[in-house]
Amino acid sequence: MKRTIITTESAPAAVGPYSQAVKTGNLVFCSGQIPLVTGTKNLASGGIEEQTRQCLKNLTAVMEAAGSSLQAAVKLQIFITKMKNFPKVNAVYSEFFMGEFPARFCVEVSALPLGALIEIDAIGVCE
Repeated sequence: MKRTIITTESAPAAVGPYSQAVKTGNLVFCSGQIPLVTGTKNLASGGIEEQTRQCLKNLTAVMEAAGSSLQAAVKLQIFITKMKNFPKVNAVYSEFFMGEFPARFCVEVSALPLGALIEIDAIGVCE
């Protein structure tokens, strides 16, 4: 099956040797997004809420570049550095997803790239 590399200037460039996303068939596999502000090398200002919001905005841009949308996500993986932030992450997550939610998991990790508090990746369907 053919795979297509997805890149967009509407989301931060990859910070390592990987693609923003790969599309194969009607699926898109988005790499983890940390809360980098597009066009900068800076993390979103503020705490976990602002960083969660930025991650989801970045994922939205990548999904749209692949011909999909965040609402077409079937699974998200969330990595946070402090599980005590889970309720705050859920509150922001609810701003982006309503009704039928994608499958997901959330785990606490000891550290994330560039000192981010959160990283989120996604698998979605292209319509």
